[in-house]
Amino acid sequence: MHPNFRTPGRRSRTAAGLTLAALAGAGTLGLLSSCAPSPHPASPHSASMPGMNMPASHPSTSTRTGTPVSGTAVAIKNFAFSPATLRVTAGTTVTWTNQDTDAHTVTSTSPGGPLHSAALATHATYSHTFTKPGTYAYLCTVHPFMTATVEVTR
Repeated sequence: MHPNFRTPGRRSRTAAGLTLAALAGAGTLGLLSSCAPSPHPASPHSASMPGMNMPASHPSTSTRTGTPVSGTAVAIKNFAFSPATLRVTAGTTVTWTNQDTDAHTVTSTSPGGPLHSAALATHATYSHTFTKPGTYAYLCTVHPFMTATVEVTR
């Protein structure tokens, strides 16, 4: 077997880059926009491209958690809950609204936790009234890297 033999349909990154460079030089790169997507899945940390379901990168914990915010609404946008930490008083109803095109859930991280939404389509909402003080961590079961917290005080 030749040392440079590859499985049919797979190219090295160098070969793919050279092909793109040649096409760009020939003025035909614009034609690639009508091509079918690559059969090789992209890394979840790769650059965002149209039609991909994952963000280009995940926000780090330090940028998502900051100071708790008061309010009654959480936006689900850009694969994150915003605010990441919401502070409310007992008896408050919090409403989550999915502003992404992908479905998301609002699900307690602890077994038996109170948050259990169905998959929320774009613009769908989920509400829950917090009756007891405590810290309620939750996540999206479709995208488990999406996490947040509701802090309930008296």
